[in-house]
Amino acid sequence: MKKTLLIAAAATLLTPAAAMAERSGEEVYNAKCSVCHVAGVAGAPKFGDAAAWAPRAEKGMDALLATAITGINAMPPKGTCMDCTDGELKASIQYMLDAAK
Repeated sequence: MKKTLLIAAAATLLTPAAAMAERSGEEVYNAKCSVCHVAGVAGAPKFGDAAAWAPRAEKGMDALLATAITGINAMPPKGTCMDCTDGELKASIQYMLDAAK
């Protein structure tokens, strides 16, 4: 029984992050992005601010995702969400874009 539990625990720890369920854009936003995007810290476009997000949206999702991954200005790479997948980052960006429409 103990051996089975140890094997199951090890398998869970060794499971690639991609195989685990991804968080929604809203979940990632609330956990990481909102820290700066609620108040517009260091020039971050505020959540729901259509005027601030419009020029960013024009760049397209691929460019926004690339910027989120590498960071820009005061925003560090991945916005400090080092455990976020590209899909989760993309979902959080889309969540913010949708809120700014």
